[in-house]
Amino acid sequence: MSGISATLEGKRLLLGLTGGVAAYKAAELTRLFVKAGVDVRVVMTDAATRFIGTATMQALSGQPVFTDLWDARIPDHMAHIELSRDRDLILVAPATADFMARVAGGMADDLLTTLCSARRCPLLVAPAMNVEMWSNPANLRNVELLQRDGVTILGPAVGDQACGETGLGRMLEPEQVFELVATQLAGPGRTGALAGKKVLVTAGPTFEPIDPVRGITNISSGKMGYAVAQAAAEAGAEVLLISGSTALAVPRGVRRIDVQTAQDMHSAVMKNVAKQDIFIAVAAVADYHVVGRKEHKIKRGKGNLTLDLAPNPDILGAVAALAKRPFCVGFAAETENLREYAQAKRLKKNIPLLAANLAQHAFGKDDNALTLFDDSGEHILPRASKIDLARQLVAHIVEMLQPKRGVTRKSR
Repeated sequence: MSGISATLEGKRLLLGLTGGVAAYKAAELTRLFVKAGVDVRVVMTDAATRFIGTATMQALSGQPVFTDLWDARIPDHMAHIELSRDRDLILVAPATADFMARVAGGMADDLLTTLCSARRCPLLVAPAMNVEMWSNPANLRNVELLQRDGVTILGPAVGDQACGETGLGRMLEPEQVFELVATQLAGPGRTGALAGKKVLVTAGPTFEPIDPVRGITNISSGKMGYAVAQAAAEAGAEVLLISGSTALAVPRGVRRIDVQTAQDMHSAVMKNVAKQDIFIAVAAVADYHVVGRKEHKIKRGKGNLTLDLAPNPDILGAVAALAKRPFCVGFAAETENLREYAQAKRLKKNIPLLAANLAQHAFGKDDNALTLFDDSGEHILPRASKIDLARQLVAHIVEMLQPKRGVTRKSR
């Protein structure tokens, strides 16, 4: 467990539980927070009480557990106000698809959803549901809406589920949730693994105009880059995100610069990179732009339309070639020969670390699988949610930045 837990004494957490088998993880999660000196107040939905008893949560938290919007123990029956006003943040773990849908829709029909609606503090949720429920388009829309509203989503993870199926939707383990929430509870003065470091991340696709209404782009959603930015911020870094066009919410604590073309991104990176300690090039940058962009819409005619394409600047290559360069991390999205092409790219750019994936298995999806290439070999990160992979990538970067002390790292 990290040193962050030492800064949690006296912090106040409201822990919400919704109805799911993963409710048992909330017991260990409560124990971890109480052990770290956090004041934990527990609110449970009626469905949650069918999976774990209020007596268990009361014994672990050392405080009464609340389940009723009209609880007579609260003055004027204002539980949805009184229970959250002195809290530093609200964590709902596990969070079901139903709960997330109701909060995303602004519903407030029980104690937990009502206090979430009336809160003044940050809200974090750790989803737990069946793999098909997680990937349901309605649920993914709700996740995106919650993120746009400033809610932090922790996980989910890939793994075995109580229903017997396997996939994305499993709640993160208590220790993982504790570390992530503890980082935010600790506040701006926290001592994360990247505290004091400045990190620049590029994300999303670039767009190369042909005329005022058409252009060349790709199907990158930007999700991996935004996850990397979030993970770096969670680790205590000051993060600058330079992003192509996406519909994603800016991660909490991250500053974003919006760009359109590869040249725009190159200019923004080179303007800001001198002050950075780490540069992580995740963006799917177009390799070419159209020569002689038309001022007016090209009208449809007979026969083929020929475009003259010229190379775009190599952003990662330009940063890696700087006399005083940051620690550089590249990304490679391939469709074949992953190992061969990724290693060739890393050696050509002369960078210490490159993360590679198969584009057909990653673009637009919420999960991914990465292989990391560095001087010590290959490090396989099995398929998981993109935020989980981003956190593992950041942990690998932190490890590479540590003094070697004569120890040889082994490939995983």
